Amino acid sequence: MLTEYNDEIVNNMCSLYKNLSEKDRRRYAAIEAKKLGHGGIVYIATIFGCDEKTIRKGIAELDNEDCMAQTTIRRQGGGRTSKMEKYNNIDEVFLAVLKEHTAGNPMDEKVKWTHLTRNEICKEMAKSDIKISENIVKKLLKKHGYVKRKALKKKSTGTHKDRDQQFKKIASLREEYENSDNPIISIDAKKKNLSGTYTEMDNLSAQRR
Repeated sequence: MLTEYNDEIVNNMCSLYKNLSEKDRRRYAAIEAKKLGHGGIVYIATIFGCDEKTIRKGIAELDNEDCMAQTTIRRQGGGRTSKMEKYNNIDEVFLAVLKEHTAGNPMDEKVKWTHLTRNEICKEMAKSDIKISENIVKKLLKKHGYVKRKALKKKSTGTHKDRDQQFKKIASLREEYENSDNPIISIDAKKKNLSGTYTEMDNLSAQRR
């Protein structure tokens, strides 16, 4: 005849059971069921509130050396593939979307930002069949060195209807000149050095004079 545990032992067993992972729960339940012999599976399932099939699965795992040698909860390669890995061209499309919508700090070439919101970037990338969340966009922005622009104003003046015109105008002029036969000169304007003198801009001006 099956000997039932007293309330104190049952409470201790349940406390331990609740703090285990899913894998360890069924194996612990399996050990307790095997200790009790006939009727143990039904009794332990009642105590822990689990399915009898779960305990039987745990018993099968206890007798399987490969299962007991496994240290991870999920098998290798389990779980969903990250969207960052799902799309092979995600970086290229992301940079293409932001190409005409990127601004930076002339005093620090490593600092750059975009006026597009995460939602707007999601919509633009969706046009290239890359459907991602705003959280993935956040990771992409960080990966490619984009920072959040810090506003100096303490009070918002609202959103101007023509706030995107500057970027559109720059993109239009750039395209117009790139398609023309006129030469294009790139000038790297530097800030003052520690001695208070200008460097590359002065050299360029002197050459022109």
